[in-house]
Amino acid sequence: MLSTVKVFAEPSIARSGTFIALPRGNMPEGSMKNRVLFQSSCGDLRPMYKSGVSLHGHTMHSVESLGFLGKFLEERSLLRSWVGVQRERGQRNTGIALDLHRAHWTPPLCERQAHELESRQIESLGLRAMVSLSDHDTIKACALLRQVPEFQETPVSTEWTVPFGNAIFHIGVHNLPGGIASLVLADLLDASKACLDSAVLDLLMGLSELPGVLLVFNHPLWNLNGVPPAMFERELIRFLRSANGHLHAFELNGMRSYRENRGVIKLAAEWDQLLISGGDRHGCEPNAALNLTNATNFSEFVDEIRNQKQSTILLMAQYQEHLSWRMYKSFTHVIDHYPENPEGRRSWDERIFHPDLNGEIVPLIGLWHLGPPGFLKKIFALAILGASLPIPAALTCWSRGPCEILRSPAGESTGQTGFQLGSPSSRLR
Repeated sequence: MLSTVKVFAEPSIARSGTFIALPRGNMPEGSMKNRVLFQSSCGDLRPMYKSGVSLHGHTMHSVESLGFLGKFLEERSLLRSWVGVQRERGQRNTGIALDLHRAHWTPPLCERQAHELESRQIESLGLRAMVSLSDHDTIKACALLRQVPEFQETPVSTEWTVPFGNAIFHIGVHNLPGGIASLVLADLLDASKACLDSAVLDLLMGLSELPGVLLVFNHPLWNLNGVPPAMFERELIRFLRSANGHLHAFELNGMRSYRENRGVIKLAAEWDQLLISGGDRHGCEPNAALNLTNATNFSEFVDEIRNQKQSTILLMAQYQEHLSWRMYKSFTHVIDHYPENPEGRRSWDERIFHPDLNGEIVPLIGLWHLGPPGFLKKIFALAILGASLPIPAALTCWSRGPCEILRSPAGESTGQTGFQLGSPSSRLR
C-alpha cells in the first residue's frame, strides 16, 4: 500500500491555494517530502522560502533536430505530396535536396539572455535566483557564463542523450565539478556514441558518487525516438531496474502535458523517487516549473534533493495555459527576428541549419540565392502576428485549473493511495 508524506500547506503561502501531497512510495515515514504549489493560488512566498531554482533551460548552444518534422510530414499523405513538390523545386533551383533528418535548429537566446530571463522570473517572486542551464550534450553555455565574474557560481550542467537498448532517454546532469567537467562530458558523449548499456550504467554510477552532482531523469515518459509504446515501456523498466539507484529525482516537466506529468507522478511513486521541476524552455517564455528552497547556493540545493529528500515544486501561471498554445508561441520565438542579437544570430534562417551541396551543415541563409521563399515569409509573418493576439477563446476554455492539472481523469487509477488535492490548511497523511 502506498501512502503520502506528511505535507503542510501554510496559509501564508497558499492562503486560497491548492497543493498536492505527492506519494512517498515505500520509503520510511518522513524520509521523503514532496510538494507542488501553484503560483496562481500562492500568496507571498518569502516568509517560507529564500530561493527559486530554474532547471533544464536551453540556449543557442543546443542542437535541436528537425528529424521529427520530417517524420511528421512523411506520415501524412497531403503534406508528403506538398513536401515532395518543395523538395523537387529546391533541388532544381539550388541543386540541394531537402533533408530534414540532417537539418537542425538552435534556440534564439544566448547563455546570458537565457540566464537573465530565468532570473527575472524568480526575482519577481521576491526570491534569490539559481539557474542551471542544460543544453543537449554540451556545457558551452555554462563555461561561457562562468567566465563573467557575476556568473562564476553558475552550475556546470548538461542534458545527456542516453541511448538504452531501443529507446533514448535524457538525463539532466547538474553541477559538475568545474575542473573535470570537460573530461566528464567527453566520457558521456563517448558512451552515447558507443550505444552500450553497460557504459551508460557505469557512468551513471560514477556520477552519482560525486557528492555535488544532481542526476535528474528528464521527462521520463517521453518516447523520444518514437519506438512502439510496448517496446518503450519495456526499455524504460529495464533502464530503471539498473539505473534508478543512481538517479536523484524524476522531472515534472513544464513543457509536457498534464496527462504525461500525472504518469510521471505515478512512476515516481512506483520507483520510490523524488519529483523535481524542469522547465525545458527553448524559446523566450521562462520555465513554467521551478523549485522553491531555503538553500543559499546550488550545492546546498543539491544536498536538499539528494540527502534530505525534500523538493517543493512551483508550477507557474503559464503552465495552466493550453499546451498547444504555448508550443505555438515557442515556435514563433524560433522564427522571430532579434535585432539585438549578434550578427549571424538575428534571423531565423541564420539559426536553422541544413546540408549544403557538399553535405556540410551550414546556416540556411547561405543556401538562398534570393532570400527565403516568399510563401515562407508570409506564413512566418502571419504566425508571429497570431502569437501577439490574445489567447483564442477556444483555447481559453481548454485551460486548466490547479485541481485538474495533476488529478487523474475519472476512472483512471494512479496506483497511489492518498494522492489528493487539499486546502491550504489541510494536513495530509
